[in-house]
Amino acid sequence: MEHLSNKRKVSIMIAIMAAMFFSAINQTIIGVAMPRIIAKLGGMDYYTWAITIYLLTSTVATVLVGKLSDIYGRKPFVLVGIGVFMLGAFLSGFSKDIIQLIIYRGIQGVGAGIIMSTAFTAVGDLYAPRERARWTGLMSGVFGLSSVLGPPLGGYIVDHLDWHWVFWLFLPLGIVAFIMIMTLFPKVERRPGESIDYLGSLFLTTTIVPLLLAFSWAGEGEGKYAWGSWQIIGLFAVTAVSLIIFLLVEMKAKSPVLPLSLFKNSVVTVSNLSGFVLNAGMMGAIIYVPFFVQGVKGISPTYSGYVTMPMSIAMIVTMGVVGQMIARTGKYKAKAIVGLIIMAAGMVLLHFMGVDTPIYITIIYMCILGFGLGISMPVFSLTVQNAVEPKQLGVATASSQLFRSLGGTIGIAVMGTIMGQRMTSKMTELFAPAAGTAQQVPMDPALAEQMQEFLNPQALLDQPKLEEFMSGLPVDMQALFNEFLEKVREALSYAVTSTFLAGAIVTVAAVVLTFFLKEIPLRSEKDAKPAAKEAAEGKRAGFSKPRTDS
Repeated sequence: MEHLSNKRKVSIMIAIMAAMFFSAINQTIIGVAMPRIIAKLGGMDYYTWAITIYLLTSTVATVLVGKLSDIYGRKPFVLVGIGVFMLGAFLSGFSKDIIQLIIYRGIQGVGAGIIMSTAFTAVGDLYAPRERARWTGLMSGVFGLSSVLGPPLGGYIVDHLDWHWVFWLFLPLGIVAFIMIMTLFPKVERRPGESIDYLGSLFLTTTIVPLLLAFSWAGEGEGKYAWGSWQIIGLFAVTAVSLIIFLLVEMKAKSPVLPLSLFKNSVVTVSNLSGFVLNAGMMGAIIYVPFFVQGVKGISPTYSGYVTMPMSIAMIVTMGVVGQMIARTGKYKAKAIVGLIIMAAGMVLLHFMGVDTPIYITIIYMCILGFGLGISMPVFSLTVQNAVEPKQLGVATASSQLFRSLGGTIGIAVMGTIMGQRMTSKMTELFAPAAGTAQQVPMDPALAEQMQEFLNPQALLDQPKLEEFMSGLPVDMQALFNEFLEKVREALSYAVTSTFLAGAIVTVAAVVLTFFLKEIPLRSEKDAKPAAKEAAEGKRAGFSKPRTDS
């Protein structure tokens, strides 16, 4: 589709970004609103399922659709993705209980996975690699924009409107995106000689699902299983067996869902591994920033969104600028390395924060992290697309999305375990010498039990309830309780900042991996036209020149 007019391409890209924004904003807007929705529907024990099911279905859909879109073209899958996502969002708003919400969120996840897989691949259909850089930066910025607008908007809706509107508010945008894609996106004929790899798809699914479940459920806390429990070990065992069978199936499949030959390409392998490690460090650290802002610094959820907003803005602006730079020069390796180094530096600085760190310092450190993310994030999808033949764009892009999703999930789980262990050890250390002090103060047993309920990290995240409890305490107890509370706050600060250090170490590993990335200069449309002309002349002369520029 590189032959289309520039005006037509821009129109299609606007439609694609509208579809992406529709999917992304619906995800970020729900994060803040979900606790209130669960409070209305009930079923707190199933809270994590409402999040996990979306992750599972979107990840599986992403990788399965990659190959199918190579065969049938992107257009039908973009349309199906938007339609399925809209259906899931519409039904979610009508949920009567938590089970219905989980089912409908699963439908949403399928739609989101299809949209994300085909959207990034469509850029490869429309533009030569160098021009993709500009659009990849802008598309990545869509995620940043949704992360800026989503949380405060979600909080406003559940505070001032009915929670159903969290799911329904952006449905008109989905309809607009659907119509634009249907009218503007060119239809592509089915590629002949290709068959669907049903068996490979089945065992790929049975590899991904238990793996994600294992990392989502392992750890400490309510609804979690110990890493050594039979449930987690069993899930890892199913993953291992399914992976072996999947590899055997793919080696014999006529048209494999995830061609193993793809990973013989060192650029694809290194890029996917770098993306995996990058997301593990990034998601594993960023997901716990609100714990520090709200729990340690005592900032309300509404205002914590404004605290994290500068980081998102820094990321969006940097993505746009770096995308333009890559499009102009065709070079990307040095930028990826610099971006990852800045990311690691930002996480190290976040590690050195404490209870007394001013909030403006936290914002500065987060902006540094945002700049690093903005530089490095757009690169690895580009490198994968630039290293494969056009007929493999879909499956190659899907593999990139798969590795990123797996990295993010595993990173969150591992960092959560680190935080839990650090929290436990620090609480033990801080409260051991305080035990004698507590015995010196006469205290009603019932009151002591109530105080104990509030001396935990979760209580710090509900400041209004905490303040209400403190105001009801006797005056002589308030000082003691506040002293204990400061120890909990210190323990939470120690635990959360430990995840930032772990994230920095993981990001350094991504830097090392990126040094092994072979840089293939990005081909531009100007390069493509002479090559196409030369190939056509060669064909008329009875021979064709082998393709070497992608």
